[in-house]
Amino acid sequence: MSTHGYDNGRLDLPFVGICTFGKNPYVSDWDAITADIAVLGAPFDFGTQWRAGARRGPRAIREASTLFSFGHAGAYDHEDDITYLPDGTVKIVDIGDADIIHTDTIQSHRNIEFGVRKILAAGAIPIVLGGDHSINIPCINAFDDQDPVHLVQIDAHLDFVDERHGVRYGHGNPMRRAAEKPYVTGLTQLGIRNVSSTAREGYDDARAMGSDILSVRQVRKLGIDAVLERIPAGERYYVTIDIDGFDPSIAPGTGTPSHGGFLYYEGLELLDGLAKRGTIVGVDLVEVAPDYDSSDLTAILSAQLLMNLIGRMMHHR
Repeated sequence: MSTHGYDNGRLDLPFVGICTFGKNPYVSDWDAITADIAVLGAPFDFGTQWRAGARRGPRAIREASTLFSFGHAGAYDHEDDITYLPDGTVKIVDIGDADIIHTDTIQSHRNIEFGVRKILAAGAIPIVLGGDHSINIPCINAFDDQDPVHLVQIDAHLDFVDERHGVRYGHGNPMRRAAEKPYVTGLTQLGIRNVSSTAREGYDDARAMGSDILSVRQVRKLGIDAVLERIPAGERYYVTIDIDGFDPSIAPGTGTPSHGGFLYYEGLELLDGLAKRGTIVGVDLVEVAPDYDSSDLTAILSAQLLMNLIGRMMHHR
């Protein structure tokens, strides 16, 4: 976390000041990114099939993330006996949002891809705040000149539709588009449950194209350690988190809530184990829709997951 304490003469409490992610420095010049982690907003929600509103997700997550902006010389976790993100060891910046052009999916996606490419060119790890899940498509596109990645998805829905009524770049398509990439070596899809947006043939296609698909109940039956063992070890991982992968009792603020989802510690333990198993090289968190979010629960969950994931990614490296 950033240094926010008495050393500069200000307490700088979370409810004070401008909202960047974790109240970390804002970098407006995308050719001058110098950081370990760079946060990009992707406020695009034209890909939704039911409730829109995720265009306001990046602002909500940033606002919630100020809760975790206290200095305290890092974030001490007494269960792990580890101080994550100790001061001066990890540089996190917020580069603002990609430019979204209303009704223009293709150009909006290109603008998101451009931002992710700038982050990668700077040698930083992109953390992208959605937006609906279609924003994963330009995020993955930006990795075409990087080393191969294994994609790990936390989600209620498979998102493996090839084309429906001519739509190929909506929020039901991203995992299919990712699986088509030669540099995506496989997919692990966790939390998939209930009546999905993908028909049976999509599941058949996903497995044929290298997906390992587990529901929440299957994950619980196997246990976190056994699930992690199914993911190729020592790989580069791209993580995509649809907040509806979590139960709507703790994540109501999303466009397509689905009961029976993960609880907080299940998600955290999966992500922590993944950070130990290989190298996480990119993250997006999508489908936070604050209009449906009572007491900001979903935004706080999202910010807490991301801050904990960043801390573990950097510590386990």
